[in-house]
Amino acid sequence: MVEGGISHADKTEFTECWRTAWRTPYIMKLALSAGLGGLLFGYDTGVISGALLYIREDFDSVDRKTWLQETIVSMAVAGAIVGAAMGGWINDRFGRKISILIADVLFFFGAIIMAVAPGPWMIILGRIFVGLGVGMASMTAPLYISEASPHRIRGALVSTNGLLITGGQFLSYLINLAFTHVPGTWRWMLGIAGLPALVQFILMLSLPESPRWLFRHGKEDEAKSILGKIYPAEELEDELQALKTSIEQEKQGEHPGESGIFSQLKGAWGNDVVRRGLYAGITVQVAQQFVGINTVMYYSPTIIQFAGFASNKTALALSLITSGLNALGSIVSMCFVDRYGRRRLMIISMIGIISCLVVLSVVFFQASASAPGVSSVETAYFVVLLGLYIIVYSPGMGTVPWIVNSEIYPLKYRGIGGGIAAVSNWSSNLIVSETFLTLTEHLGSAGTFLLFAGFSLIGLIFIFFLVPETKGLQFEEVEKMLQKGYSPFKKEDKTIEDRHPGN
Repeated sequence: MVEGGISHADKTEFTECWRTAWRTPYIMKLALSAGLGGLLFGYDTGVISGALLYIREDFDSVDRKTWLQETIVSMAVAGAIVGAAMGGWINDRFGRKISILIADVLFFFGAIIMAVAPGPWMIILGRIFVGLGVGMASMTAPLYISEASPHRIRGALVSTNGLLITGGQFLSYLINLAFTHVPGTWRWMLGIAGLPALVQFILMLSLPESPRWLFRHGKEDEAKSILGKIYPAEELEDELQALKTSIEQEKQGEHPGESGIFSQLKGAWGNDVVRRGLYAGITVQVAQQFVGINTVMYYSPTIIQFAGFASNKTALALSLITSGLNALGSIVSMCFVDRYGRRRLMIISMIGIISCLVVLSVVFFQASASAPGVSSVETAYFVVLLGLYIIVYSPGMGTVPWIVNSEIYPLKYRGIGGGIAAVSNWSSNLIVSETFLTLTEHLGSAGTFLLFAGFSLIGLIFIFFLVPETKGLQFEEVEKMLQKGYSPFKKEDKTIEDRHPGN
C-alpha cells in the first residue's frame, strides 16, 4: 500500500471514488450528510447578491447608502470569522458532529430572523447568525468528511463539499430568479435557507462522530467499529496502527494544562508540524479570497449591471450562468484532485485567474474610455471573460484550499488549525467584500480588477514556496513530511511530487 512513504494514488480517479462509494455506501452517506453544511454555506453566501437588489427597493436607506449595502453583505462574513474561531475549539473539545449541529441551529434561526425583518438592522442581525453557522460549517464539514474517508479517495470526497458549496450558490440564484415576481421577494430568498439546515440537523443526529476524534479521545472500540465500515478488512489494521502510533507520539509531546483554547493556540504555534501546516493552510485560504472571487459571487448582478444589463431579472439570469460554471468546476475538481494533486491544480488555477483578471481590467478600461453606454460586443466580452474566470478558479482555488486544510494538520490540532485558517479566509473575505463597491468608486472597475490581479500574483508566489503536495498520503505521512520541512527545491520533496505525474 505504501512504498517509500508514498501511497500509490496515481491511478486514483473520480471513477475510483464512485466505485468505492458504490461498494461502501456508508462512506457516501457520511460525506453527503456532512456536505449539506457546504450547501448551506454556498446558499447563504450566494443568495444575498440577488436579495440585495430587492432590499434596496424596499428600504430607501439601503438604496442611498453604499456602506449599508456593504454591511448587509459583509455581516455574514464577520459572523463567519467568529464562527470559524469558535468552531476550531469546539471541534477539538466536543467533536465534529456537535459543531455541525450547532451550525445548523444558527443557520435556521438566522434564516427566520431575516425572513421576518422589519428593517435593515434586523437583516444585519440575521446575517450575523447565519455567518456564525457558515464559519463553523466551512471548516467542520470538510474536516468530518476527510476523517471519514479512505485516504486514496479523500480529495474527491472532500470535493463533494466543494460541489455542494457551489451547488448551494447555484441554487440561491435559481431561488432568487424564481421569487422575482412573488410578494415578499427577498424575504423568501433569505428565509428558505432554514429548510436544508433542519434536514441536516435531523440527518446528523443519526450519524456517528468522526472516528479519528473518537480514537483521539479514548473511545477506541467505537472508532474501530466506524472505521470498519469505511475500510476493507485488509486495510483496517494498517490504518488503526498508523492512527495509534500517531496519537501516541502526540501524547508524548503534550504538556499539562493544554486543554484551554489559548493554551492550544500556544501549543499549535510552538509545534513545528502545525506551524508549517498553518503557513500552507493560511496561504491558500487568503489567496482564495484575494483573487476577488466573492466580489463576483456576492455582487455579480451588480457587476453585470455595471457592464450594461440594467434589468434586475436579466442580471440575475446571467449571474445564474456564472454560478452554474462554478458548480461545474467543482465536478472537474472531484475528477482530477486525486489524480493530478492539490498543488498542481492550484498553481494552474492561479495562472488562469491572473490572466482573466488582467483582461477583464482591460475590457472595463476600454468600456469606460468609450462613448456613454456599453456596446453589445463589450458586454459579450465581459460575460465570456467572467465565465472563463469562474472556470479557471473553481477546480483549483475554489475547492482545493478546503481540501488542504482538512488534511495538513496533526489530529490533535486539526480543529484549531482548520479554525485558524478558516478565520484567515473569512477575514480576507470581509476585507474584500466590505471594500469592493468603495474600490470601484475610487479606482474604477478596471483598477479594482487589476489590483486583484496583483494580489493573485503574490498568492501564486506564496503557494509555490509554502504549499506541499498531500494527495494520496495518509495523515501520518503528511505529518512526517512537514516535520522535515518543505521546499520546492529540495530533492526529496520534488521526488514526492514527481512520483505523482498524473498520468
